[in-house]
Amino acid sequence: MYIGIDVGTSTVKAAAFDDTGRELAVEAHPVALSLHAGHVEQDMEEVYTAVMGVLDALTTRIPEPVELAGLTGQGDGVWLVDKDGRPVRPAASWMDGRAHELLDQWLADGTFETVFRRTGSAMFPGCPGPLLAWFDRHEPASLDAAATALYCKDMVFRRLTGAPATTDVSDASMPFLDPRTRAYDNRVVELLGLTHRRGLLAPIGDPVTTAEAREGLPSGTRLANGPYDLPSCALGAGVTSPGDGLLIVGTCLASLVATTDLDLKGEPAGLYISTDRPGHWLRAMPAMVGTAALDWVLSTTGVHHDEVDALLAETPPGANGVRVLPYFAPSGERAPFVEPRLRAELTGVSLESTKADLIRATCEGIGYAARHCLEAAGLTGTLAVCGGGTRSPAWMRLLADVLGRPLRVVEGEVGARGAVLAAAERYGVALDAAAWTEPTAVVEPDAARAAYYANAYADHLARLAHARHTARA
Repeated sequence: MYIGIDVGTSTVKAAAFDDTGRELAVEAHPVALSLHAGHVEQDMEEVYTAVMGVLDALTTRIPEPVELAGLTGQGDGVWLVDKDGRPVRPAASWMDGRAHELLDQWLADGTFETVFRRTGSAMFPGCPGPLLAWFDRHEPASLDAAATALYCKDMVFRRLTGAPATTDVSDASMPFLDPRTRAYDNRVVELLGLTHRRGLLAPIGDPVTTAEAREGLPSGTRLANGPYDLPSCALGAGVTSPGDGLLIVGTCLASLVATTDLDLKGEPAGLYISTDRPGHWLRAMPAMVGTAALDWVLSTTGVHHDEVDALLAETPPGANGVRVLPYFAPSGERAPFVEPRLRAELTGVSLESTKADLIRATCEGIGYAARHCLEAAGLTGTLAVCGGGTRSPAWMRLLADVLGRPLRVVEGEVGARGAVLAAAERYGVALDAAAWTEPTAVVEPDAARAAYYANAYADHLARLAHARHTARA
């Protein structure tokens, strides 16, 4: 069998597949996020223990030989480890907002734009550049104690294999990597005031990093590190041809479009994710909040997830005038624009508004944000959709209408599937990628509702422009 490990933000998963791509079993374990005063952190030992737990449960449940394994996980953030790969402090998550004042400064003085023009990376508070600079100013002892500033999956790979600390080009894409040379841009390191911390950046495994597992998996199992969850999901959904796109409706609402064109003009936003194939990138617009926005509304209104489909059917398109700008993240928004101080807005609410109105308006708002991101990323081909949101058929129909295009729905553990496909490519194991990435369903938009939502989307953009202006005031 083949095993894919996906170390997510809130859940760690391991999935087993046969050689045709059929999902045999999945084991999952939740991991906690600590939120306080804009700081969002995770306990690295808890995360690694969860990885070991799901691997043990999976290999016990299906005691078959493991052909190979692939590892993926959440990107960005800062995971500081010592020379033995052990944590020196809790990990700062990609959702962390502590560095927003630094980012405000770089937005004002031109540093932000200069970095984007050099690397194609639009920094946001939870990416390594601002976080490392914040630690250097406010918590230098943590950097002094660290040997390497890793990413989540790199920490796990180091512990599973004992291999030297390293990362791959996909994680290294934000914000220090020159996408043309596939090496760190030392001028960017200098611009962020981190030249004296340059040694903390992990060596880039390019060609890609592989090693044999020494724990968690049968000893000697071939394991590949990366790509991280966004490009891994693109592989798992079959999004590799230029112009084709993927929408990940998960905690983060991520829009990805495959491209061979590197265009560093226009409004700085998102990033270019380097892939295993030189000259091929994913133009990524990873918005900060996806299903997390809906989760907040459900929790606030006391509605359970299994009630969402029925409630979406109770209220018409437009949610009886209720509108939601779904920018709930404490660090603001990062795609398809960067506004660290942008916050969510609910308008059109009255005593007559229902829970169904609030929920539908939130789903519509997330759909408008997705459309904005996909347009900015340059979508021209087919669109695949994956993530937790695909479990709601009603939401998928709503998304098809809001986006005005068919959706290739790919269910299951798409990130883990992509991790296996990447591992197979790296080890020269022949797998039928088309069979592995076959969509579960195709959802077609309704023409009348799509026309309605095209007009409503224009209204969304107008309200967003006003909200962005207010956030800067």
